Amino acid sequence: MSNRLRSSPQVLSVLAYSAKSGRCRLSKVGAGRRPPPARVRVAVRLRPFVDGAAGTSEPPCVRGIDSCSLEVANWRNYQETLKYQFDAFYGERSSQQDIYAGSVQPILRHLLEGQNASVLAYGPTGAGKTHTMLGSPEQPGVIPRALMDLLQLTREEGAEGRPWNLSVTMSYLEIYQEKVLDLLDPASGDLVIREDCRGNILIPGLTQKPITSFSDFERHFLPASGNRTVGATRLNQRSSRSHAVLLVKVDQQERLAPFRQREGKLYLIDLAGSEDNRRTGNQGLRLKESGAINTSLFVLGKVVDALNQGLPRVPYRDSKLTRLLQDSLGGSAHSILIANIAPERRFYLDTVSALNFAARSKEVINRPFTNESLQPPALAPVKLSQKELGPSEAKRARGPEEEDIGNPESVGAPVPATQKLSPLQKLSNMDPAMLERLLSLDRLLGSQGSQGTPLLNTPKRERMVLIKTVEEKNLEIERLKMKQKELEAKMLAQEAVDPKKENCSPTVLRPLSRRTVTVAEPLKKAVVMPLQLIQEQTASPNTEIHILKKRGLKRKLDSSDVSEPVEKAEDCWELHVSPELLAHGRQKILNLLNEGSARDLRSLQRIGQKKAQLIVGWRELHGPFSQVEDLERVEGISAKQLESFLKVSLAMLLLS
Repeated sequence: MSNRLRSSPQVLSVLAYSAKSGRCRLSKVGAGRRPPPARVRVAVRLRPFVDGAAGTSEPPCVRGIDSCSLEVANWRNYQETLKYQFDAFYGERSSQQDIYAGSVQPILRHLLEGQNASVLAYGPTGAGKTHTMLGSPEQPGVIPRALMDLLQLTREEGAEGRPWNLSVTMSYLEIYQEKVLDLLDPASGDLVIREDCRGNILIPGLTQKPITSFSDFERHFLPASGNRTVGATRLNQRSSRSHAVLLVKVDQQERLAPFRQREGKLYLIDLAGSEDNRRTGNQGLRLKESGAINTSLFVLGKVVDALNQGLPRVPYRDSKLTRLLQDSLGGSAHSILIANIAPERRFYLDTVSALNFAARSKEVINRPFTNESLQPPALAPVKLSQKELGPSEAKRARGPEEEDIGNPESVGAPVPATQKLSPLQKLSNMDPAMLERLLSLDRLLGSQGSQGTPLLNTPKRERMVLIKTVEEKNLEIERLKMKQKELEAKMLAQEAVDPKKENCSPTVLRPLSRRTVTVAEPLKKAVVMPLQLIQEQTASPNTEIHILKKRGLKRKLDSSDVSEPVEKAEDCWELHVSPELLAHGRQKILNLLNEGSARDLRSLQRIGQKKAQLIVGWRELHGPFSQVEDLERVEGISAKQLESFLKVSLAMLLLS
């Protein structure tokens, strides 16, 4: 099962790196120069034998030629060798400082220019990738050395008197089984990877911690490293089961005009190693983790091949890892790939595979650029002269403050800042509600300072057009209000003279706020009254039997005692049936039950093929039905179904 690294000596060794370690000064390149396209630089590191005695009995399968090339025995023909050449090769005796100073430290200077940089540790499982990135107490790795130098450099460049103000933030995440997990906040769950309009990769909801010193980095990095998923295999007792990414962001703000802003990102990536499950002995959860790791590394190889071949589609989105590395491979970052290999012959196939991937990666071309933006300050208000405004507009724009200039009290009184900046306050004839909204907008923009958009500080022609448009809209609103008041007064006067003609006058207009709503007439309904209620009505001596008829759009009732038809405005139809008609209908149904075939019985309502066959079978066994209620004896027909059958069948027979 997966376990969480809580107090690993390897993690504690990362934090043991102090300012006493050897560190070179970083030089800066001119900020205004845009670098040409940069190729991905590849360095190969050969770790020593895990067991010191193994090197004496077993010769290594890799041999270094010089500082940039190496050779591997050809497994098809052991008398031949395969030669590889890279930007740097570090043998078994190379130290952590050699790797950092030779390959990683030179790319840190690009962060202060507003550019991105990334360092990737690649290789099979057990090849020493985590050791290269984290290190040991005696030999700190890439991550502590890079953070120490970067924080020292930002303190020097962001000191008082320097043109730039610098700040550093860090984020730490892992990709475990295609899930992006925040190691600084493990409870946040799976995060999504997005891309903004400028093509920058970002992760919404990812925790960012500001750091100003190495102790701040230690305080956040130690518990976060304990949250990374590790596990034991046959080849490595502390095998990384996820890809870990440390993101360090450097923000710069210029203290003087033109107030430029820069942003540089440093990706420090410790990739999980590819695994051969036959040698690692993975089962269960380990097998599932190994499958996710190998799949993501396979997609990474497809991305490198697509970039080298110039294909129109690069499969970045096929994996979370390649989606996150979109800026490092084929993007805008200065990238360095450290390929870790093992000297043992049992790792021969893994070593050749890692070297082939490194050889293809060095052909990838990135296009770094400076992430710089300008922050314009707020423009000063433009004051128009009376000649530019004209006589009428100058009088309106002058306002009561300038008319009372002869009064010494008005001259000495302080004027609020909003009245000085906003030209919209000079519109004395504006609606108070609209004026209040415009002034609140002006105060809001003024409170934002240089970050606010200078909406009201437009040039003089645009400002005059704005003032004229607002005045025209204000006059139109006043005209409509006056017209509405006149119409309401006219309507009230007519209602006072003749209130009966309130609804008959076609010339009177209602106010704009009132609307007439038309209500649809109710639908006509045909109601069949229950048999018991009809029998009770016929039993009374004063009961009159009516037959309902429809003539045109009116419904009239023909009564046996009334000579003229009487109109009755009802919302529903009522059907009153005499007992003779009911008895006739029941007899007709009884005859059909006794003499009809199964096909004739299906013509009745609620009687299907199955019930018709049951009725015919019961009739053959027990004889004819004596009354309609005997239908309840048939198996499968309940009393409730019989009642519903009688109601619907009688209604359909009588209506037909």
